Amino acid sequence: MAFTVLIPARLASTRLPNKPLADIAGVPMVVRVAQRVAQGLAQPARIVVAADDVRIVQACARFGIEAVLTRVDHASGSDRLAEACDLLGLADEAIVVNVQGDEPLIDPGLVQAVADLLVSQPSASMGTAAHAIDSVEEFKNPNVVKVVLNAAGMALYFSRAPIAWWRDGFADGIAALPQPAPLRHIGIYSYRAGFLRSFPTLAQAPLEITEALEQLRALWHGYQITVHTSATAPGAGVDTPQDLERVRALFAARPLGA
Repeated sequence: MAFTVLIPARLASTRLPNKPLADIAGVPMVVRVAQRVAQGLAQPARIVVAADDVRIVQACARFGIEAVLTRVDHASGSDRLAEACDLLGLADEAIVVNVQGDEPLIDPGLVQAVADLLVSQPSASMGTAAHAIDSVEEFKNPNVVKVVLNAAGMALYFSRAPIAWWRDGFADGIAALPQPAPLRHIGIYSYRAGFLRSFPTLAQAPLEITEALEQLRALWHGYQITVHTSATAPGAGVDTPQDLERVRALFAARPLGA
């Protein structure tokens, strides 16, 4: 099954300016992400960076990575990806996987698994991933998004709140995890290109605004999101200068196949 990996890259970043171009062992971070994905996929895929600045496109070209230049005024990454689908002329039925441009440690196997979801679940418009939470602190943390699934592995709801919540959970506060283990959402998505084109035109959902979670818009409008449950947590992304130094140290010690 052929699919396209789209890597949105926005030059502006509050915590880490020019993040896509941050140097990691002599290679810009967004290029590291593309190389990492390309090296480990089980099937060939087209890998394209969707950039908002010509400097990102030029940096990708120097390393042989395909890139397209999108508008600078997109409200979200989904809007940028929708424009990229048009620029690339992707058919509505084509499968697209969104890999964030700040994840140079992404597991290519996870990318493949999320792409495969839409083949095995033809009724779903989106795919994503999750893994079991093993820490009470993570379960309580509003920055850790949780997801609950139905019997077919479809998402019922995403929340920053600790879900699922057991009936007597308030008796002692959150001192232990419920069973079965709650699931942490992993921010990787697959889409059918036709749905991705239409997504920015959908009205925002009230729950999306409350939770600040864009994927709730799809559920609110009746679209299905299928979820791959990973056995392990993904490699951490790069959000801060401290994260960048940690990743640089990893690449310096072990190039990770790059």
